[in-house]
Amino acid sequence: MRKINSLSLKRTLVAAAGALVCLSAQAVTSVVVAPAKATIIISSRDPVGFGFNDTTPVAPVGGNPGTTLGAQRYNVYRYVADIWEQNLQSPVDINVSAGWEALPCTANSATLGSASAFNLWHDFPGGAPGTWYPQALANKLAGVNLSADTPDDGSGYGNVDIKTQFNINLGNPDCLSGSGFYLGFDGKAGAQVNFVATLLHELGHGLGFSVLSVNTSSGLRINAEYTAYTTTGLPSIWERFMYDNTAKKTWLTMTSAERKASAINPLQLAWIGPNVAAAQGLLKAQPALAIATPAPGASGLYQYNPSPFGAAITTPSALGRLAVIADQAGSLGPACAPFNAANIAAVAGKVPVISRGGCTFAIKVKNAQDAGAIGVLLANNAAGALNPGGADATISIPSAGITMADGDKLKAAVIAARPYGSRSAPGSVTATWSVDTSRIAGADAQGRPLLYTPNPLIGGSSVSHWDVSASPNLLMEPNISSDLGIILTAPKDLTVPLLKDLGW
Repeated sequence: MRKINSLSLKRTLVAAAGALVCLSAQAVTSVVVAPAKATIIISSRDPVGFGFNDTTPVAPVGGNPGTTLGAQRYNVYRYVADIWEQNLQSPVDINVSAGWEALPCTANSATLGSASAFNLWHDFPGGAPGTWYPQALANKLAGVNLSADTPDDGSGYGNVDIKTQFNINLGNPDCLSGSGFYLGFDGKAGAQVNFVATLLHELGHGLGFSVLSVNTSSGLRINAEYTAYTTTGLPSIWERFMYDNTAKKTWLTMTSAERKASAINPLQLAWIGPNVAAAQGLLKAQPALAIATPAPGASGLYQYNPSPFGAAITTPSALGRLAVIADQAGSLGPACAPFNAANIAAVAGKVPVISRGGCTFAIKVKNAQDAGAIGVLLANNAAGALNPGGADATISIPSAGITMADGDKLKAAVIAARPYGSRSAPGSVTATWSVDTSRIAGADAQGRPLLYTPNPLIGGSSVSHWDVSASPNLLMEPNISSDLGIILTAPKDLTVPLLKDLGW
């Protein structure tokens, strides 16, 4: 989500007040008409020869008929916009400003892109009083383009509904090397990043899948003048559907301090909108690791999220004996370098528990595989569930993400189990792929889907996504998964039901 541009949005609010007066004067009759399918207009802001205007020749791929790189990029935008049009109704065109930029990245990580509602509105005809809405939704509810009479601020996109930008350097040696955007429509991205799924996700944010007007690091809201975050700012339409199971109240009724605490309250913030409630039955029983150990205190079920690479996990099936590794001098993080002799001996024929950090998940698992491991458990380095991302076609062993607390507990259990065996056969901890039928993946005890609230806070991701523990994977989780399709409704996905809760 973009940083606040107070000046341009303050002008937008002045226009909103004018629009309200005009509409009030003309509101003499009401006519019932059939809902109009949404129309999305894409406007490029790229210069000649760049981004959408890149004339580099390419071969058609995965149903995308473009023969230049720029044409293929635009074709994906149009393909994704068409999908969204089939899922939304609005009598007002949705205007998207699209561009390609050099976004932050390294050889092992990258910002893929971002999108957000560029303008917000409150107190317009058709909206809840004193409540912020993203412009595309506000236009739909008002039945007019609220920014139609607002002069552009000189940027070329000052009065658009949604602004998007994606990483022009993705896949270069210094920007997630070898994993550029896949521009086909068929989902066969392999080790590349599926641009269709990425863009579907980002446009979802622009349409309103975001907390919008709350600073999640402070809990403060944007004031009515859109000049500052304050304790008396206006709520977003999003907040009335966010229920914290610890505080037992919605964000709508919380103080700023309570919202700040809720944003880092893992696995406790649920969505309670009626459309999502009607569709939440698509969530499945929680995948779990059944852990057995002779030492007291660690046996039981532990939740996990499978990695998108390596062998598929079959449930139920045996995983193996767990192991721990020692830090290696010069390594960027646990398992970020080829294993030394001691760690090879520790993991051969076993399943190491490896903490997140320093390099990609795929690098960690590949190094463990090369050392003889038969599987890997990747433990988070912060509170909350872990949904590993990445790709590597050479990985053939299964792996999965677990919480930091569970990772620490299982590492301690491996050491605690050793005295329960003999010198030649120390006691061990064994794991089996299973399910916890008493829990719904990604949901609270009432089955309500959970929002993403890791601790510490992740700016731009926390609260404005589904939690990564959801199964099946959902489009609006913070990580793009390889098994996502283009269906945005139940029984496949919950994106459109949530947007309908907001008013779409």
